[in-house]
Amino acid sequence: MSDSSNLIELCAKADVAEGEVIKVETGDLELAVYCVGGRHYVTDNLCTHGPGELSEGYLDGHVIECDFHQGQFDIRDGSVVAPPCILKLKTYKVVPHDDAVVIEAPQD
Repeated sequence: MSDSSNLIELCAKADVAEGEVIKVETGDLELAVYCVGGRHYVTDNLCTHGPGELSEGYLDGHVIECDFHQGQFDIRDGSVVAPPCILKLKTYKVVPHDDAVVIEAPQD
């Protein structure tokens, strides 16, 4: 397990309904937190293509569609699913926790 000083608690698991995405800001990070199949995923909130916020997009299974240009990403690994996006989306490792969505702090 990760050193607890390298962990960031984002929200309660109950804050993210099944099949939904919410925006969470913490420190310098603006993140999108998803719940799919009872599992939580975390990515950057901003689309890699334009000014769209993924938390305002359309979630279909493990694919988030940006509401700005309709580019799509797989939330599990950040890979591009549909253009116009070409740059991979940053994802964060979710650490097991009973009640909260917790990630490992990004390394600079």
